[in-house]
Amino acid sequence: MTGPLLSKSRFLAGLQCPLRLWYSCYEQELASEPTPAQQALFDTGHQVGELARDRYPGGVLIEEDHLHQEDALRSTRGALKSSRVPGIYEGAFTFDGVLIRADILGSVGDGAWNLVEVKSGTGVKEYNLYDVAIQYHVLSGLGFELKQAGILNLNKEYVYDGRKLDLEALFKFTDLKEEVLELREEVAAKIRNLKAMLGQTTPPAKDPSRHCRNPYDCDFYDHCTKNMPVHWVLELSGIREDRLGQLAAMGIADIRDIPDSFPLSALQIRIMECVINETDYVGPELKSSLTEYEYPIHFLDFETIAPAIPRYANTRPYQMLPFQWSDHVLSKDDTLTHNEYLCHEDRDPRERVAQTLLEALGDRGSICTYGNYEKRVISELADHLPHYRDRLQALLSRCHDLLVKIRRDYYHPEFHGSFSIKNVLPVLVPSMSYENLPIQEGGQAGVEYLRMIAPDTPSDEKERIRRDLLDYCRQDTLAMVRIREEILKRCRG
Repeated sequence: MTGPLLSKSRFLAGLQCPLRLWYSCYEQELASEPTPAQQALFDTGHQVGELARDRYPGGVLIEEDHLHQEDALRSTRGALKSSRVPGIYEGAFTFDGVLIRADILGSVGDGAWNLVEVKSGTGVKEYNLYDVAIQYHVLSGLGFELKQAGILNLNKEYVYDGRKLDLEALFKFTDLKEEVLELREEVAAKIRNLKAMLGQTTPPAKDPSRHCRNPYDCDFYDHCTKNMPVHWVLELSGIREDRLGQLAAMGIADIRDIPDSFPLSALQIRIMECVINETDYVGPELKSSLTEYEYPIHFLDFETIAPAIPRYANTRPYQMLPFQWSDHVLSKDDTLTHNEYLCHEDRDPRERVAQTLLEALGDRGSICTYGNYEKRVISELADHLPHYRDRLQALLSRCHDLLVKIRRDYYHPEFHGSFSIKNVLPVLVPSMSYENLPIQEGGQAGVEYLRMIAPDTPSDEKERIRRDLLDYCRQDTLAMVRIREEILKRCRG
């Protein structure tokens, strides 16, 4: 059986998991559809990649997509025939059974080139070396002289002036040629091994584990885990990779089969005992920690965007910009009221977010959050808005993290190892769920917000998105109210 061509993406998939590579070549239909948040990441990568070309102007774009690779190879060969071409974008090259599309191949004269792999992140990760190394393998094999080979990514220190993007300052290039040269033999060996694996008639045996999420979320995760036990050992929060390997060697996949002598943390033991006993755990300090609040209690949640390419003046790549908040307010007599704010315009939302937030929260009452994200948002608002700094910083001492309290003193076996509010809510408050909401998680909220403020979005669509955003953020804060209320009932019981 002759295996298919490897590509850069397939090679990287094989490094993460050989079974992922097998499925991507032979059973792609088993893949899950990308979530809105994942699709947003892909779109960001494309946007950054297109902008990066302007930093190397004058190149020829090879426009044929992955479904027309032969045409792309032909177009690339044609572009290379011209001695006046300063560069090639998305050039297609094949060597040793590997096909690559190079983001940018820039001519530096005398027949030499620079290889530029564009990444939308702000730093070079160790696994990025293999992005460059597989391309170096192909291009050097074809006889290209590469002066530099590295990663072009965003400079997180760059501050946009609000007028014109300075592409020299926005991007930074890291030459990895020396590191890549040290990987040449390893890369060649990995290519041989992966091609040999793809030449077999059956898929490789590989059990799902932590590698399924590292360094990328595998699109075959749902398929590979569909037959896992209801209480899979991966539910043991924070369990180390070596411990998972030991359990796998023992043939143990179900939490209920773990022997008492197996080393686990206190939280992992609690999870295991709850699963075995089919009951929840209520810690002795939980009730007091949930009643130490000062009334009125504000249940606060933000929604934010973090554009890779700065959108407003005085912002950096991926700077967090809150555009919305929700505040459910619980009075001592159990009266519940609600305040909210959503920026409707395409402008820096931070000034109005801070102003309206301070008006709503006032100067008294505890602020209940789920995680430390809200404190981080408030801190960054204080740094950006000196005229509100003291009042914003005063909010921080009023904050109580409901997630910390639950993680420390409560567990239910139906949490399945996750303390995410999306997991906790339907277990404790079955009448509430995110499943019927058009927007179901924060990444999707950010994507929809950008659609709402886009000038070409129809007005009726803008209004629909506005309602969906308000419903989603309101659900987050009401969820905290009901979760705390339900856990207090269980404390009393």
